[in-house]
Amino acid sequence: MIEIPNFIEKFSPPNATVEFGKFTKEDIEYIVFDTSRCGPPEPMVNAMIGLNLLTAPTTKLIMINHKPPKGLFDKLDDEYTFEEYTLENGNAMIIFSKRA
Repeated sequence: MIEIPNFIEKFSPPNATVEFGKFTKEDIEYIVFDTSRCGPPEPMVNAMIGLNLLTAPTTKLIMINHKPPKGLFDKLDDEYTFEEYTLENGNAMIIFSKRA
């Protein structure tokens, strides 16, 4: 699991319903968004927007949600991999990568 810094560069992708941020650590650019306080369909909508931002193997997407997005996992094809973690507050952190 990766620790998200307190200060990250904020941005708003088109059609996103939450703010996104990005930071770099060890030559990997991380894009992060938090939908832990959102209801359906916002987590899925923002996840799809975020996944479309993964254009290089050195970019990863971090999603924070109130639970693992099992419906999203079912929709991922062989194009993405993901790691799933449980945070101290009970929220889920999922780190997506695009397959090379």
